[in-house]
Formats: sequence, C-alpha cells, structure tokens
Amino acid sequence: MASPATGGGLAGLSNRWPGKDKDGLSAIEESTMNRRLRTKPTRRLALAALCLAALTPALAFADQVGTVTRLPLPRFASLKTDRVNLREGPSKDHATKWVYQRAGLPVEITAEFEIWRRIRDSEGADGWVLHSLLSGRRTALVTPNKKGESSKIYARPAAGADLAATLQSGVIVNLRKCDGDWCQVDGDGFKGYIEQYKLWGVYPNEKIE
Repeated sequence: MASPATGGGLAGLSNRWPGKDKDGLSAIEESTMNRRLRTKPTRRLALAALCLAALTPALAFADQVGTVTRLPLPRFASLKTDRVNLREGPSKDHATKWVYQRAGLPVEITAEFEIWRRIRDSEGADGWVLHSLLSGRRTALVTPNKKGESSKIYARPAAGADLAATLQSGVIVNLRKCDGDWCQVDGDGFKGYIEQYKLWGVYPNEKIE
C-alpha cells in the first residue's frame, strides 16, 4: 500500500503569486502604464468578442471550437513549466495578474487569440497565457467535498476495493483513463482509481482513453 500523499494546498494559494514585470512594477502599476492597446481596430473588435465569450458558462462552449486550433472549447490542459505569467490580455503589453509556479497544474482553456490562450484555474481566476506554456497532458486536482477531507485512491474502480493511497486536497494527479464514473490516476508514489467527481480537470461524464 502506498503511503498517504499530501499536496501543497489549494492551487490559488500555493501556486500563483501577484505578478511583477522585469522592472519590479506591480500589476496595478503596469496596468496603468499599458492602458492603451497597441492594436488595430479590427484586432480590438476580435479581442472584445473573445472576452465576452469567455464570460459565458462552460456549457455554452460545448459545441464550439477554437478559431486557431479548431479544438473543442472549453477544454482542459496543464501548465508546462514552473513559471507561467497570467496576463490581463493577449499580449505582453498587458499587465501580469498572477505568476503560476507549479508545472502540471490543470487549467481550462476558454478562448483562443493568435498565439494566446485564455485560461481559468480551479478557483475561477482567469487571464491569458502563451500557448507554448501549455501542455496537452491531462492532469487534475483532488477536490474533496468537504474542507480538510481527504480522498481515497483504490486499487480497483470500486468503493469496496483495497485502499491504495489517501490524497489531500490540492494534490495533482495524472489522468490515465476516465469512464465517466472513475478515473485511473497516478502520481508521486501512488497509483489507482478515484471517483471522477472528486477531481477538477475533467468534465462530468467525460471519457478519457
């Protein structure tokens, strides 16, 4: 039996920090300096449409595809590196809202614009990141129903199966398979099955082969 795995807490508290640019300006200061977008009128209109669309609930995107990749929107991805700047808009002229510092953190892509992707994290914070900083590798965060509650990883996809590990809220797991009810997952020192509804990073009833 694997020893219980513990995680680094909630994603928003342990994995992202208020952003500063290379000159030490805070996000608020940088935002003030960059009020004017250096874009053409048509580009501004396209950006405005994307911003409005990103505010729509996820269900409204169920049958849509990205204008750049032609992949479904919304969809889940993960952070590729240990440092990802989340910006207020799709260009480096926009202020950095947060800096994520945890590779593998699952995020939801809600919009696309050129080389930029609008993402949302497990706590609802959203913004724009470079597409090159995202990975198609599927991961998820353990999210028990109650605060402080741990989640069980079973040796088989059944609640009565042998216990493989106990995971705390905020632990990142790699998604191997999901059938809509259970997901096969693994991570640092554990491998097994967990109920799909206890994970953030996979949609209800979504199947992953």
